[in-house]
Amino acid sequence: MLPMNDTELRLPLAEYSFERRFDERGAIRWMQANWSSSFAFSALYAALVFGGQHYMKPRPKMNLRRPLVLWSLGLALFSIVGAVRTGSYMLHILSSGGFRRSICDQSFYSGPVSRFWAYAFVLSKAPELGDTAFIVLRKQRLLFLHWYHHITVLLYSWYSYKDMVAGGGWFMTMNYGVHALMYSYYAARAAGLRVPRPFAVLITSAQIAQMAMGLTVSGLVYRWMQQGDCPSRVDNVTWAALMYLSYLLLFSNFFYQTYLRRRGAGDKAAKAE
Repeated sequence: MLPMNDTELRLPLAEYSFERRFDERGAIRWMQANWSSSFAFSALYAALVFGGQHYMKPRPKMNLRRPLVLWSLGLALFSIVGAVRTGSYMLHILSSGGFRRSICDQSFYSGPVSRFWAYAFVLSKAPELGDTAFIVLRKQRLLFLHWYHHITVLLYSWYSYKDMVAGGGWFMTMNYGVHALMYSYYAARAAGLRVPRPFAVLITSAQIAQMAMGLTVSGLVYRWMQQGDCPSRVDNVTWAALMYLSYLLLFSNFFYQTYLRRRGAGDKAAKAE
């Protein structure tokens, strides 16, 4: 399926100057040449995480409340803006081209507004690894879900962006939206605000819905790819499906263990991505 033409890409919202000046072709070329650096980031991340836990074992936990507020608030604002910008573009594609086109069309990577936020999303997966530093330094329980999710999202995002694969618009927009809720929650909790328990349940439910939709989109890409108008590859769809299936199972288990099995436990939300 070919990208929409300039007339179809005309959006009902203004482009900011930095979005208009963004060179998506250069960004894609850079990612094609450097996407494998995600493996180095992941290896360094794993070494620092488990080495950091060993280092902190005989030492007192750090408070870090103020840095955590600033960190979470910064990521919350980034995610909110990203969700609004990419969400507006996705609504435009849905209303003008329909559901199938919203999945298969590659214009999300090169269209006005969305092209900058697509690249910003992919790059953000590297600094987001810093989330784990607060868990390690504050000596909190580190879930397998947390570090597994961070590593696999980074690897898959960089791997997929370079090929502008179908489904990316849905994956990124959903992630921005969930992160907007999640990091806002963490910023409020770190600031000492009392957040009602249902909000934590809502976040984990949104995460589960995101994974179920990601698995659905992956299946549709594979189905429509056979008809020649949904640009992707079998290996990419396979990795996406396995990734989203594993997330769906892990987040569902987290929901059960946290909100159903242990009803009296304190509020939690799956700190992942």
